[in-house]
Amino acid sequence: MVGGARSGKSRLAERLVQAAGGVPAYIATAEAWDDEMAARIARHREDRGTGWTTVEAPRDLAGALAGLPGPVLIDCATLWLTNVMLAEAPVVDEVAVLLAALAAHPGPVVVVSNEVGWGIVPENALARAFRDEQGRLNQQIASAADLVVGVMAGLPMVLKGRMPGGVA
Repeated sequence: MVGGARSGKSRLAERLVQAAGGVPAYIATAEAWDDEMAARIARHREDRGTGWTTVEAPRDLAGALAGLPGPVLIDCATLWLTNVMLAEAPVVDEVAVLLAALAAHPGPVVVVSNEVGWGIVPENALARAFRDEQGRLNQQIASAADLVVGVMAGLPMVLKGRMPGGVA
């Protein structure tokens, strides 16, 4: 699930995971560094409602996935990559571990990620490096995925695969 900020990605991703059946799990990568982010996290939890298993995993997505047998929503790869880069961890290695964990997971996994490459070229080196790494990460996840959906203005655009019946 890829798109811009506030495009409707998370809401559609939640519907996909719930449609898979079983007890859905939500892996959250955000950290509440300030009051505004804490409010965003609370709003996401409230919007999701009850019935979800929630795991906070700002960096260890592979470990979080290993402990969850059923359908999983990862929200989001963009914040995860931010956490990896801010920790100055080797991005290539971390991405390889994530991709292996996604491939090994026994149930469906829906990954939410932001498309950050459609804007202007950032003015500083860290922001440019992030934009480039995010683009590469999105490409690698999309290449391995059975279904890739872009979301714009709340509308899904299937880029690869087929949406399951009843989810739109």
